[in-house]
Amino acid sequence: MSAPMSATRPAPAAEASDDRLIVGLDLPNAYEALQITEKLGDSVGFYKIGLGMLTGGGLALANELKENGKRIFLDMKLFDISATVEKAVRGLVQYDLDLLTVHGDPHVVRAAVEGRGAKPTKILAVTILTSLDRGDLDDCLIQNGTLAEIVVERAAQAFRAGADGVIASPHEAAAIRALPEAAGKLIVTPGVRPTGSAPGDQKRIATPAEALAAGADHLVIGRPVWAARDPAAAARAVLAEIASV
Repeated sequence: MSAPMSATRPAPAAEASDDRLIVGLDLPNAYEALQITEKLGDSVGFYKIGLGMLTGGGLALANELKENGKRIFLDMKLFDISATVEKAVRGLVQYDLDLLTVHGDPHVVRAAVEGRGAKPTKILAVTILTSLDRGDLDDCLIQNGTLAEIVVERAAQAFRAGADGVIASPHEAAAIRALPEAAGKLIVTPGVRPTGSAPGDQKRIATPAEALAAGADHLVIGRPVWAARDPAAAARAVLAEIASV
């Protein structure tokens, strides 16, 4: 695939980390992100690489981290006509991804599942972005109803279309977990903030303990870890909170 981005790669994890924590590498480019992963070392085994880094070496970083034993969540939130989504997913899963996001519209999910084929990558459907509230949905001409009702219905539709899991805020996780269609499916929650952290651009947030108690399988935490003075210590604090549940 891509050439290595650093002459010295971090050693593969010496021991299993708790993959319920996914650290979001929401940095400007892959070089800065790689420096963070080196600081985190063995404490973190699962990383999210988002759309914002796509033109900054994101796919090369995904390949680099996979070669070093890390798991990768590629958060592309794909949305297009079915044929285009299918082709895009077929190309992306060649990177041996663990998780890949698409928007939760049923035709998008079905196309992504078709493009994934026999690869092990799990397709996650985005319900409603955790940075949005009911006022934002009104601006987008989204149907009436509470935000929670719409999220849960979109999750059910995505599961029926073949999604392996969904992206949803911790506030809706319990209702999604209660769906009959959610049996055996993943719930991945962004908008998770360690106790005492600032909310940033998220509007529907919860602590790690609250999100896990609501039924989440994985927690995506970015800035509170990588922007900390000591990222490894910040990650260990989150992991301790996770372990307490």
